[in-house]
Amino acid sequence: MTDRPLALDSFIPFRLSFTSNLVSDTIARTYDALFGLSIPEWRLIAVVAETGGTSQNAIGARTRMDKVTVSRAAIALVDRGLLQRRANPGDRRSHLLTLTSAGQELHGAIAPKALDLERRIFAGFDRAEIDAFVAMLRRIDAVTLGLEDEGEDGD
Repeated sequence: MTDRPLALDSFIPFRLSFTSNLVSDTIARTYDALFGLSIPEWRLIAVVAETGGTSQNAIGARTRMDKVTVSRAAIALVDRGLLQRRANPGDRRSHLLTLTSAGQELHGAIAPKALDLERRIFAGFDRAEIDAFVAMLRRIDAVTLGLEDEGEDGD
């Protein structure tokens, strides 16, 4: 990249955040209207469905949501009867979150809607563009995680 003045609209980290928020807000309105779920609640349901059961810490690490957000979403979903907490045999300090049958039903209803929203958002792109975009996002993730690790080392 060349030396240039900072213009927020062309600053890539801002563009990523703006676009992410725009997509998330669109999806959030849909999930709330159809299922009464927030984005964090949906993410918990999706991760628990994929894993078959996981801890709140693992959900936070996988989704990059903070502990308070994960905890609030988990409490709300347990209260709604969509998640249940079970003892974690691998770590007695934590619990495993699993979907109840109602949670599995809800996931089964939401997943097709989520895939349809994704399809509609990316309908103007061909498969090669989408694959390249996802690959670039994964590379950005890896570089950014590496920068975080450098910061933890004090370098």
